[in-house]
Amino acid sequence: MTALLGVEAGRIVPLSTTSEQVIRAVGTLPAIDLRTLDRGAALLTRVDRKYVVAVDTFTRLVAELDDSWTSLEIDGRRLFGYSSVYFDTEDFVTYRAHLQGRRRRYKVRVRRYVDSDDCMLEVKRKGMRGVTVKERRAHPLWLQTDLGDDGRSFVQGCLHGHGDPGLSGDMRPVVVTGNRRATLASLSGHSRLTIDTDLACGWGTDHAALRPGFVVLESKVEGHGSQVDRLLRAFGVRPVPISKYCVGVASLGLDLPSNPWRRTMRSYFDVPEI
Repeated sequence: MTALLGVEAGRIVPLSTTSEQVIRAVGTLPAIDLRTLDRGAALLTRVDRKYVVAVDTFTRLVAELDDSWTSLEIDGRRLFGYSSVYFDTEDFVTYRAHLQGRRRRYKVRVRRYVDSDDCMLEVKRKGMRGVTVKERRAHPLWLQTDLGDDGRSFVQGCLHGHGDPGLSGDMRPVVVTGNRRATLASLSGHSRLTIDTDLACGWGTDHAALRPGFVVLESKVEGHGSQVDRLLRAFGVRPVPISKYCVGVASLGLDLPSNPWRRTMRSYFDVPEI
């Protein structure tokens, strides 16, 4: 796992050219602080749409946004390091639920915010009509690869009525993802856009890496599509099936299908043979 977590070393690993382009683009927008962002557009219940685009397309997108859009800034920075450990059962129950496109599915992860060393246990549930609900709580940094007894109880509570809560006792760390992320928000439109660069998903040397010059966009909105979705549609860009967790599992060389993500991975990632 350590080899992959090298992505987390935002303090050590130089920024890629792609990350530098993202910083310049988001730097043209007014800044917003984290407290204001969470108060006005936390969007823990939302509809998500994901895209993979060339960084030049993202720069064009930012130039077209209306004046309601802002960029998250903390301590003068607008691009932040993330390191996430995803948990699943030995037979990959959550991966198989995504593979089969089940309407009621979920992910369990521990996410480290590298720049602050904050750590959160998060449960993301997908429900009816494609709505995503995220619940989270603080988690000990030293337990990033272990749910712990308190964490398992939290997961069980989150999954009550949604899945088999007993599975949380059998969950183990299976995939690590590392990336840098910028966040844009339109408080008036109740919309967010996250931009991921320098993305790697997998475990140790068995991982997929997003190719230079590309970024992963995730549009998050309450209700219908945001201005971002409308602009990307006008650019001829459509949502793609992509999940950091599922891309990570697909890169491990296990005897598991990966059909829903195969085309996206081959188009945008440097990957092991899948």
